[in-house]
Amino acid sequence: MQTVAWSDQLNVLAARMANNTAVTDGQGQSLSYTQLSHLAHRCAALLSNRGFASSQSIGVWLPNCLDAVCWAYGIRLMGGAETPLSWSLSESELQWCCNLAKVQVVITSAERADQVRACGLQPLLTDDMHQERAESASEPWPAVPASDTGRILFTSGTTGKPKGVIYTHGARWVGEQMLKASLPFVPEVGATLLLMTPFVHGASLLTFAWCDLGGHVLLHDGVATDKLEPLLTRGDLQAIFAPPTVLAKITQAFRTHQFKGVRCIFTGTQAMTPTLYQATCDMFGPIVRITYGMSECVNPITVMAPDQTHAYFSQTSLPAGACVGWPVPGVSLRIEAAADNEMSKQAEQGEVFLRAPQQCAGLIYPEGVRGHDAEGWHATGDLGFIDHAGRLVLTGRVADVIKTGGYRVNPDEIEALQMEGTLYGALCVTSLMSDYWGEVIMTVAQDVQPGWEDEARDRVASLSKYKQPRLYVALPLLARNAQGKVSRKKVSQAVLEKYRMEDGPYPKLELK
Repeated sequence: MQTVAWSDQLNVLAARMANNTAVTDGQGQSLSYTQLSHLAHRCAALLSNRGFASSQSIGVWLPNCLDAVCWAYGIRLMGGAETPLSWSLSESELQWCCNLAKVQVVITSAERADQVRACGLQPLLTDDMHQERAESASEPWPAVPASDTGRILFTSGTTGKPKGVIYTHGARWVGEQMLKASLPFVPEVGATLLLMTPFVHGASLLTFAWCDLGGHVLLHDGVATDKLEPLLTRGDLQAIFAPPTVLAKITQAFRTHQFKGVRCIFTGTQAMTPTLYQATCDMFGPIVRITYGMSECVNPITVMAPDQTHAYFSQTSLPAGACVGWPVPGVSLRIEAAADNEMSKQAEQGEVFLRAPQQCAGLIYPEGVRGHDAEGWHATGDLGFIDHAGRLVLTGRVADVIKTGGYRVNPDEIEALQMEGTLYGALCVTSLMSDYWGEVIMTVAQDVQPGWEDEARDRVASLSKYKQPRLYVALPLLARNAQGKVSRKKVSQAVLEKYRMEDGPYPKLELK
């Protein structure tokens, strides 16, 4: 494939779907397919008139809204490198990401303009752009070279500052085709998919795929249970994209309710516990589809269909780790065990390497761009193994491995046991540096009730002594990164801001 005909593709879609609704936001404002195509082409013309060129990085800093969708379509029509920026970024994080991606102009709203300027960047305000005349706004755009840079994402930054992730237009197109091909069903015209997570990552990928099939995307900005309940009660939703953190909020908010009509819940991004799966199944039925994707290689890498997910969680005994299913056609996986890693002796565990047609072209570091190895393999940083059925099971992150008392310990193994407790909300297993131990394993929880520490200790009593946390502490909130994932590094920093550790064979924490 040498070019991608984004403009032709959208024009054909608009001609086919016409006045059917494409996207609705949380305020009830909608765009038909005809309107979406017109506005996307108008956005492309506005950018071109301002001198933006193919492959140029264009920042988009918007919440989940119709504007975010129009600009995402518009930038790729004119061949730009869409650089979506999480709405939750701090000013320093915004500056870091824009410097990495060489972004000079950021499309945003008036309320964020001063923050953009403070970073030495030029804001393009959506309201001003809508009022500006766009020459040739209705003209189709030529096909875009497939090898040109088409999107720049950012890693979650859980192990340090985020890295830029470069996608070509060709890889974007292939990823969307693979995502559509792996859907559990083809949505009927108007079938509604609810998206509540930030548009900058998985929500945008599903928007492009779902709309390409004529469906209707309902784009909410976060989990608004007051808006969600009537949708579920009336049976207005055919599908929901809900990572485990979102599913936990839904199942806790509605508890004993049973909702019918939803055909599939798309989930991924982190491990789903048996307890959460059962709560979801009781509420919606066995309709959970699990996938594996990452910033460096978008979904789908692996897929476990709803019936396969239900069969897996129906087993009498579940192995440790998060099963994410089988690699989709075109994706290759291999496990590379570290020679000095004691954990690698268990079920041939090691780091997961992948090679896929939809993976990124390379990563941007402060010192420059770094590609994959000579054979195209990407080191994911995830630990895992291939089980007896050929499924990928993830067991943690290479960078999260804790070295304590001469042993290597995977915090996910401990977390999986403790997070099933009932006397605390979210929980994180991390560590603090120690001269005596190397690192001291620590359990940090929020929303705790009396007796939570004893319950958490009891849940890991079967583990080897060196794997059991030596410190337990409660915080009001667990620190998260821009993608909403708990950051072990930030949690450890938050503990040290409030406590000092007395080191030694029996470490303890004291308030500062």
